[in-house]
Amino acid sequence: MPRKDRKLLLIAMSGVRVKDRELLELGMTLPGFVERSQVIASLPSLSLLTVAAHTPANWAITYREVDELNLPRLSSIADEGFDLIGISAFTARILDAYALSDQLRALDQVVVLGGLHVSVLPEEAARHADAIVVGEAEAVWNRLIDDFESQTLKKRYRASEARPKYHLGRSRIPRYDLLDVKKYNRLTLQTTRGCPVDCSFCAASRLISNYKVKPIDLVRRELEAIIDIWPKPFIELADDNTFFNKKWGRHLAQLFSEYRIKWFTETDISIADDEPLLEHLARSGCAQLLIGLESATPESLKEIDARSWKHRQYESYLKSIEKIQSYGISVNGCFILGWDSDDTSIFESTAQFVSDSALAEVQITLLTPFPGTDLYRSLHDSGRLISERFWDKCTLFDTTFHPKRMSADELTAGFRWLMTQIYTRQEHQKRKQKFRSCMRAARITRQSEARQSARLA
Repeated sequence: MPRKDRKLLLIAMSGVRVKDRELLELGMTLPGFVERSQVIASLPSLSLLTVAAHTPANWAITYREVDELNLPRLSSIADEGFDLIGISAFTARILDAYALSDQLRALDQVVVLGGLHVSVLPEEAARHADAIVVGEAEAVWNRLIDDFESQTLKKRYRASEARPKYHLGRSRIPRYDLLDVKKYNRLTLQTTRGCPVDCSFCAASRLISNYKVKPIDLVRRELEAIIDIWPKPFIELADDNTFFNKKWGRHLAQLFSEYRIKWFTETDISIADDEPLLEHLARSGCAQLLIGLESATPESLKEIDARSWKHRQYESYLKSIEKIQSYGISVNGCFILGWDSDDTSIFESTAQFVSDSALAEVQITLLTPFPGTDLYRSLHDSGRLISERFWDKCTLFDTTFHPKRMSADELTAGFRWLMTQIYTRQEHQKRKQKFRSCMRAARITRQSEARQSARLA
């Protein structure tokens, strides 16, 4: 018979800390970079809120961000009498998570580790936990809890071994009610998982899940749970590629248009080919789409995915950006520096592409070989990693490998230079003005076309 007074503590270890001190200090002086950093900074861990939703009712659940903990006095956590502690962390914070878990276990706390890094490096993670979850936690969490209550907790729980296979239709509404919503500038909601495009660098949920979409009715229930605690929310979709399935995407946009919300997500450039979907998005409160352009030069795009899908999109980049933004939806164009085709000219090429485009926002990152990816295996096997264990540098802003056509120092220096070109106040304002001009011109064109159609009718 399960006890009725069980206590679970869930600790989120998010937030990325750039290791390159010079780059960090530089970033804090650049207006465009600082503004973007502030916008994306405050997010709860959707994975832990989802785990909470799959926890039996006899468990009282506490959710905390790691920065809220009194780390010098961890004994205070033991004093609270938690039966079980779950920790989730990004790769960049996984060493901190291991250290925290080791300290808690030394205080006789039972700790479970999960997340993407744990799933791709289970042998490493298992040394720092009483149990680990490999893959989608929803598939095995109830079994883990049952085993804990019967004192038969196992070392590993693999979602791949769960039967029946987990699908998003069995999702439960994340426990948003556990949050102090005042601490966050947006909340997360997942509508799809995985991505069919096999990018070599991708360390997102495709490593633990094939591509799948959530039933629209379930998305509605999750959205309403958010609105219950935040009537006019800003929502970030925790998706890898929301609109790969365009037909389903129109239903999603139609759903969002029924509510007074603003929202943001990631997708690919092919969304520009579906004007009905763009029309739905324009009415739905979509504030921005983050789109992985990946490179300002077509040569670099050849090496990204096995089918060269992104390379084939390059010629339409500028036109597609303009079309998307003509619907009042800003595009945050993402560029990665350090491909094998990149030499030191890539930094000026990227700055020029950004200047030529109508992009409202820009994100630049360094190519990062996250464990579990094809990129990691390639760089590891060719001896090009700067160190064997560099997890705390998986920030997207720190150099972690030896580039092919420039030195590591040249990659770092060029990246710093590019930041000073892209994130100045002048360039930032110029992008905003281009976006507004694009919207105005498109609005005038559509109004003119509507009047012409009315006259012909």
